Amino acid sequence: MAEAVCRQSSGMSELEIKPESVPPPETPASKPVPDFSAATQPSYARSLFLGQEGLRPGWGVVLYFAMFFPLQWLAVGLASSRDFGARGLWSMMLAELGILVAAVVPALVLARIEGRPWGIYGLPGRLAFGKLFWLGALWGFAGISLLMFSLHELNAFDFGHLALHGARIAKFTAFWALFFLLVGLSEEFRFRGYPQFTLARGIGFWRSAILFAAFFGMIHLGNEGEDWVGLLGAASIGLFFCLTLRRTGSLWFAVGFHAAWDWGETFFYSVPDSGNVWPGHLLSSSLYGKLWLTGGTVGPEGSVLCFVVIAVIWVAFARAYPANLNRALPLQTTAGSSSLRSSE
Repeated sequence: MAEAVCRQSSGMSELEIKPESVPPPETPASKPVPDFSAATQPSYARSLFLGQEGLRPGWGVVLYFAMFFPLQWLAVGLASSRDFGARGLWSMMLAELGILVAAVVPALVLARIEGRPWGIYGLPGRLAFGKLFWLGALWGFAGISLLMFSLHELNAFDFGHLALHGARIAKFTAFWALFFLLVGLSEEFRFRGYPQFTLARGIGFWRSAILFAAFFGMIHLGNEGEDWVGLLGAASIGLFFCLTLRRTGSLWFAVGFHAAWDWGETFFYSVPDSGNVWPGHLLSSSLYGKLWLTGGTVGPEGSVLCFVVIAVIWVAFARAYPANLNRALPLQTTAGSSSLRSSE
């Protein structure tokens, strides 16, 4: 309402009507601007697949294996489509090379999508076949040797005699060394390379390590002569490889260990390797006695002594390579690796 004010002016009384304050008329500049922020938000599909650190960990692992398995199937199919002689050994070599390619290609694609350097997935080129690799090979051969000599002392393993002579020794030594190098590279990278790094960003290093160690054990189900004890042995070794990744910051120690262990088991000591028995053995060795001690058709990895040896190696390695976060820098070059920096 209006307000009446009485004024005294020139001896006369004047009644002034004072209007209420009225807001100024709106101008185009003063009108409220509609909120279009919803239109600038990421789409639902983008939010589903991408987070603050790039591709979400779960999707990264799914996409990796969605690319890996078809490539693996293709590589193995092509390698086995022709007989290259040597009782199928060359076909095995080509198949393992193809599996390594199938393991690397998806990581290269996803690294490009995520904008991450290759070395962060565990196999930095500057460390290729360097000190860590050869130390790993030394530890791996020492580990399988400790297991085999322990079985020998318990009268469960006999070395036999030389089964190869002359140039065949050198030929099969080199063949199995190259073959198991490919095995070490392909298996370590596809279980503890890109997938391990990526899943660790979401659930932490050791949770993802346990999952992939179990997965690593389960893939041995396809081997003839394998059993559940052998699967546990393979999973235990896989978990040890995760420790070496954690402490050294790369997979090169694990690759050397893996290759040397398999080479020593299959070729040098000439015993079944996770249920596999292949030609080209150095010795005519034999295992005999109780299955829980010898491992039976699985080989030494199915022996209870294998778990003892793994425990000994675990403790020795943990002391030789104490927890040192600075050593794991190759795994910490992006914000996405925060889970790898957590305390052990």
